[in-house]
Amino acid sequence: MSNALFRTKKVEQSILDTEEPEHALKKSLSALDLTVFGVGVIIGTGIFVLTGTVARNNAGPAVALAFVAAGVVCALAALCYAEFASTVPVAGSAYTFSYASLGELPAWTIGWDLVLEFALGTAVVAVGWSGYVASLLDNAGWQLPAALSGRDGADGFGFDILAAALVLVLTAILVLGTKLSARVTSVVVAIKVTVVLVVIIAGAFFIKGDNYDPFIPKAQAVPAGDSLQSPLIQLMFGWAPSNFGVMGIFTAASVVFFAFIGFDVVATAAEETRNPQRDMPRGILGSLLICTALYVAVSIVVTGMQHYTDLSITAPLADAFKATGHPWFAGFISFGAAVGLTTVCMILLLGQTRVFFAMSRDGLLPRFFSHVHPRYKTPHRPTILLGVLIAILAGFTPLSELAELVNIGTLFAFVVVAIGVIVLRKKRPDLHRSFRTPWVPVLPILSVLASLWLMLNLPAETWLRFAVWMAAGFAVYFLYGRSHSRLGRGQEGSVGQVIKPDPGEGR
Repeated sequence: MSNALFRTKKVEQSILDTEEPEHALKKSLSALDLTVFGVGVIIGTGIFVLTGTVARNNAGPAVALAFVAAGVVCALAALCYAEFASTVPVAGSAYTFSYASLGELPAWTIGWDLVLEFALGTAVVAVGWSGYVASLLDNAGWQLPAALSGRDGADGFGFDILAAALVLVLTAILVLGTKLSARVTSVVVAIKVTVVLVVIIAGAFFIKGDNYDPFIPKAQAVPAGDSLQSPLIQLMFGWAPSNFGVMGIFTAASVVFFAFIGFDVVATAAEETRNPQRDMPRGILGSLLICTALYVAVSIVVTGMQHYTDLSITAPLADAFKATGHPWFAGFISFGAAVGLTTVCMILLLGQTRVFFAMSRDGLLPRFFSHVHPRYKTPHRPTILLGVLIAILAGFTPLSELAELVNIGTLFAFVVVAIGVIVLRKKRPDLHRSFRTPWVPVLPILSVLASLWLMLNLPAETWLRFAVWMAAGFAVYFLYGRSHSRLGRGQEGSVGQVIKPDPGEGR
C-alpha cells in the first residue's frame, strides 16, 4: 500500500498528458504576461495598508528592512519554483511538482491545500474589493441596501452583492481565454502600478528627515499568550517575539511576508506559456523583484511623511497625505486599491482552476472537469463550478478569521516544492533543466527552514483549522482519488511505463 501512496508520475508522462486534444490548454502567454500576472496578484491591499500598520506596531521606519527580509524568504522559494516550472511545464504548480518528485499522496495533499488557499484568497480579496467600491460609491452619494452589503454587521439576511458579482464577471473572462485574461490584467496592472508610482513620487516631496529618527526604535518585549490566538511557537516553547529593535524587524517580516503571497500562482500557468523553459523563471523572479522594490519604496515614503507613532492602522498612506494637507490623495489611493484588487482576485481564481484541472486530468478528481472548451481551450467546467461556489462564499461569509488559512497554505506549498527540488535532483539527474536552483541542497533547505519559521508564527487556531481541512482531504483521497488515479490504473498493467493517453477516456 505504501508504494501505491508514494508512486510518482514520470515527468514525461505529465508532459504527454498535455498533448491530449480534449485536455490540452492553449499556449499563449509570454514572459511579459507572466510578469504582469505576478505583479497583478502580489500588489494588493498590503502596499496600501500593511506598510503603515507594521511600521507603527512592529518595526518603525525599519519596516523597509522587514520587506527586504521577507523578499529574501520569497526569493528562496521562487528559485525552487522557477526550476520546477521550467522543467515540468504542466498546469498545477506545486501539485504537479510533488507528483513528479514526492509521490501521489503528497501531491494530493498539496493540491487539496492549494484548492483551499486559492478559494479563500479569491473570496477574501473579493470582499476587500467590495469594501473599497462601496466606499467610493458612498463618496458619490450612492449606498447599497444593508441586506446587499455583506454579512459583517448585518442584522438578519446579508449578502455581499458586489463581491459575488466581481467573482462571476472574472469567471466569465477566464472562460473566454487566458490571453484575454492577460490583456485585462495588463491594463489593470498598468493603472495600479501608476497609482503606486504617483504615491511614491508625490510622497517623496513631503518626507521629513526627523521622522526617520530613530530608524530602528528601541526593542519592546511582547508578553507570551496561552490561547489559540497565540502563535504556535509561543504555545510550544513559551517564546514570545519582540517588537522594534533588530528582532522586531524579523517579527515584522513574518507579518509583511503575506503581502508577497501570490507569485507562486504564476507557476500554475506553466502549461499555457509559449516558452516555459525560458519565460517561467523570468516571470516568477521578475515579478517578485519588481514588487519587492515597490514595497520598500512605499514603506520608506510613508514613514518619512509621518512619524511611525502617528501612522493610522486602517489607511496609513491616505491619512499620511491628509496630514500633509493633501486629502484628495485618499480617494486616489482608494481608486488604485479597488482597481488593483480586481487582478488579484482574477489571478487567484485562475490558479485554483488550473490546480483543480490538473488533479482532474490525473483522475484524482472526476475526469469530467478535465475537458477544455472546444473553442476557447480553457478549463471551463472547473472554472464555472469554482467561480459560482466562490461567489456564494464571498457573498455570504465574513472571512476575516479564515484569511490566515491562505497564509499557512502558501507556506506549506513552499516547503513541499523546496523538498521536491532536492528529491527530483537525486531521482532524475538526467532531466534537462533550463533553469537550475543554485546551491542545492543548501538553498532549498534554507527555504524550508524560513517557511517553517513563519508557519510557527501563525496562530494555533489557524493550524487547527488547517488540520481539519487536511483530514477532510485525506478522506476524499482514500474514498475516491486513490481508486480512480490514472497512474494507479496504468501501473496495474506495467510499472514505470509511460502510458499513452486514451482519447475517449472520461467522456
